[in-house]
Amino acid sequence: MARHYLDHASTTPLRPEARAALLAELDAPAGDPARVHEEGRAARGRIEAARERVAALLGVRPRQVVFTSGGTEAINAAVFGAARAAPSRPFACAAVEHSAVREASSRAGSVVELAVDRSGRIELDSVRAALARSDRPALVHCQWANHEVGTLQPVVEVAELCRAAGVALHVDACAAVGHVPVDLGALGAELVSLSAHSFGGPSGIGALVVGPGRRFDPLILGGEQERGRRAGLEHAPAIAGFGAVAELLCDEGRLRAEAEAARSLVAGLIEAACALEGVAVVGDPEAAGRLPHLVCLGVDGVEAEPVVIGLDRVGVAVHSGSACSSESLAPSPVLAAMGVDPERSLRLSVGWCSTAGDVEAFGRQFPTVVRGLRALRS
Repeated sequence: MARHYLDHASTTPLRPEARAALLAELDAPAGDPARVHEEGRAARGRIEAARERVAALLGVRPRQVVFTSGGTEAINAAVFGAARAAPSRPFACAAVEHSAVREASSRAGSVVELAVDRSGRIELDSVRAALARSDRPALVHCQWANHEVGTLQPVVEVAELCRAAGVALHVDACAAVGHVPVDLGALGAELVSLSAHSFGGPSGIGALVVGPGRRFDPLILGGEQERGRRAGLEHAPAIAGFGAVAELLCDEGRLRAEAEAARSLVAGLIEAACALEGVAVVGDPEAAGRLPHLVCLGVDGVEAEPVVIGLDRVGVAVHSGSACSSESLAPSPVLAAMGVDPERSLRLSVGWCSTAGDVEAFGRQFPTVVRGLRALRS
């Protein structure tokens, strides 16, 4: 049976360019990049070349990029550093943020809830209110785009408010980098987290981007790697793959073309799904207000999990709920915060290797699966 993968927002296949760079690094002579011998200097050179490519994609200086094991570590490092810098102050966070953001913040201190609208977009008045508190936040969180419904957040406006108030901002850009233009240099956020596997790089590698001149206590201790900001021998093969995919997407024409192709495929998925009665888009109803590669659907009359299983049995991989809440029985806090039934959401997402055939397969199978489940329910 042919398989059709529509869960790229969870993880997307490795791009050929990243694979080639990763394999080339595996074949290179071993060398600790912290050592002064020839092998060490060569390894250091390759890592720094990759760092430059990642920095160019993000619009920042290479020294601002701290390589981590992924977005989750980057988020935890940002929260830990902010908590150490201001141990008695709270964190400002919306319920639509990723579970890594919410849980790391609640463990580190108290949390001031930021309100969101029906599209899952942070309300600026709630940010203003949090910044006006007598105990101003140690850190404000604002994701670039939501990982479940794709809603683009007002990151520029939130950054301006935080800058005026003298409060640090962390932006979780894991869902956005590689899919929409991200100029972190212009944004001016103190801390930004991202993960390579979200846009075709290797898994197990990400980065925390640190604002110029900002100092923070490292989460992982034990060495002076990454300029003393993250201890441990660098994962050189993954870093090489990260750099290769970043270089590929530095081409604005390539990034724009991929976004347009993704938006077209998603429009086809929406058309096929919404042709069935009781199916509607969850999140921003306008395509311009969402990530190009992702859409969340509400499906009346049946829970989403059986739909996911039914589609999987006929060769179509989709997802329900958030990427990190599906392992538990708790409903999605993102959808609950939006006032949406969290038990009936279906997330579809495309990637760099998705085709019209994937959309056609979904369009053939989705109505049959949902009608069958509704018939059983009735």
